[in-house]
Amino acid sequence: MKKINWSDFEKIEIRVGTIIYMQDFPKALKPAYKIWVDFGVGVGIKKTSAQITNLYSKEHLIGKQVIGVINLEPKQIAEFKSEFLLTGINNGLGEIVIITPEQKVPNGAMLF
Repeated sequence: MKKINWSDFEKIEIRVGTIIYMQDFPKALKPAYKIWVDFGVGVGIKKTSAQITNLYSKEHLIGKQVIGVINLEPKQIAEFKSEFLLTGINNGLGEIVIITPEQKVPNGAMLF
């Protein structure tokens, strides 16, 4: 494991937002969704893509709060520009389980 110092960690903005819109992403190499998340005042709406179609339906995720890394450089995926990283954990079967807050918190709340 590579160690980082505290000042490196402080550069990472990990915030809570609410999924407000989703689309299928047929041009992705693996099945994926396009996802728009409202991170609240000061950050606004950001979009990403995620390969989570095998565990989640769009109907299940709309309105759900998620945790994202919002200050990464944008990443081009096919014709879509991903603006943040949706956090998740591999469940051991190659499927990604998204990270969510245990209780509802304000959009834009920062993980620390």
